[in-house]
Amino acid sequence: MSGRTAASDGTASGGTASGSKPGGGLLVAGTTSDAGKSVVTAGICRWLARQGVKVAPFKAQNMSLNSFVTREGAEIGRAQAMQAAAARVEPTALMNPVLLKPGGDRSSQVVLLGKPVGELSARGYHAGRQEKLLGTVTECLAELRRTHDAVICEGAGSPAEINLRRTDIVNMGIARAARIPVVVVGDIDRGGVFASFFGTTALLSKEDQALVAGYLVNKFRGDVTLLEPGLEMLRGLTGRPTLGVLPFAHGLGIDEEDGLRVSLRGAVRESVVAPPHGADVLRVAVCAVPLMSNFTDVDALAAEPGVVVRFVDRAEELADADLVVLPGTRGTVRALEWLRARGLADALARRAAEGRPVLGICGGYQMLGERIDDEVESRAGTVDGLGLLPVRVRFAVEKTLARPSGEALGEPVEGYEIHHGVAEVTGGDEAFMSDDQGHGLDGCRVGSVWGTHWHGSLESDAFRRAFLRRVAADAGRAFVPAPDTSFGTLREEQLDRLGDLIEEHADTAALLRLIEDGVPEGLPFVPPGAP
Repeated sequence: MSGRTAASDGTASGGTASGSKPGGGLLVAGTTSDAGKSVVTAGICRWLARQGVKVAPFKAQNMSLNSFVTREGAEIGRAQAMQAAAARVEPTALMNPVLLKPGGDRSSQVVLLGKPVGELSARGYHAGRQEKLLGTVTECLAELRRTHDAVICEGAGSPAEINLRRTDIVNMGIARAARIPVVVVGDIDRGGVFASFFGTTALLSKEDQALVAGYLVNKFRGDVTLLEPGLEMLRGLTGRPTLGVLPFAHGLGIDEEDGLRVSLRGAVRESVVAPPHGADVLRVAVCAVPLMSNFTDVDALAAEPGVVVRFVDRAEELADADLVVLPGTRGTVRALEWLRARGLADALARRAAEGRPVLGICGGYQMLGERIDDEVESRAGTVDGLGLLPVRVRFAVEKTLARPSGEALGEPVEGYEIHHGVAEVTGGDEAFMSDDQGHGLDGCRVGSVWGTHWHGSLESDAFRRAFLRRVAADAGRAFVPAPDTSFGTLREEQLDRLGDLIEEHADTAALLRLIEDGVPEGLPFVPPGAP
């Protein structure tokens, strides 16, 4: 680490990266998807930042429907944006140069350095395009190392996917290219963690194994002394130490890449919901549409005391909801078909007629409109929307990527936009988002049906409280938002918990040596190696 040395207590001292020597690096790989790579990477970033280290996260290639827009207008994975927050640095496209946004089971939109460059099938991507991107991702990592003391890289899936190793640019491919050490994370809560550590190592080539410097056990429950004999046997079998045993803890996830996993919602969904500030709770139902994107929009709702958030896929589950949210999706037309097939479209129409609150965000906003002209995403042509808002949507080839701000319900609000659909609002009671002069910027409202393209707007505390007061009034609930809930503060507290996890349960001195000194010499080969 340029200008830094590890102190005896495991902290770092010295200046910032001078540019004359690349900053240190570490790759956090995993035995499986969802082993905890994102959490561990964020935790290491926060721990290092607290030591005064100028650190940045990096993920060469990310497959995710949860994305974020940086201040320069680049689209990256939300996990990397949250890791940047953990590192206390501004997120940039360099931190996630390749983002794949699935549009179905066999194809994805390829986002390169923050901008979409086309759609590719999985076969087409792995058949040549991915391999050609190694130079680009290596350059991005090198640039981050020139401007930071340390870069903590996150792998994807497993580094032992032997069918994909030739074209790998996110696990051992980038580790080999940048010559950085690798720590492998395993989820012991799933079982088989020793076999996973050994098998992952033994399926790597001799050259790749030479970079694997140790292991991290994640999600351990119980007495760690009972695990220690196994850790010693693992060291004897592989010649590599276990650098920490991280305990199982609820609600430690950050913004996830795929599926209905937890981020800040985890603290609410996995534990008792905080009691309401007023007399009633407020129930929020989120329609779990196909190819759902940026479902993290509802995290700020779930952070409110007395707000119960659940994901639903049946019409009857909307009956007792005080607010229904239609979230974003990478398949707006497909999601419309799904809503109709499941009876959810009719249930939403009944809600609107009864004056019961509905909120559509991005793709959800588009579905609430009258008509969608799509020759870009689904190529379905003209499709009828739900007809609950006076909006006509036309899909443009160029994607809108922006970080807007304005006012809504008399309060300041910020958000970010990621969409191909261009909305033409032809009526309605009012625009949703406006500038400080009251001129409409985005979205609209008819009765208790609201729609906006702005992701992340509910993270603006004063606006969120104002919106929830309107929802409670329309729903007839004696719900009162807590006056002091700060989503930003809660997020910081969560990131500090991740830093604590590393500081208290990992061998931080050993991690610093790897980051500063690089790959240890003489790591043994574990047969049989790659086939």
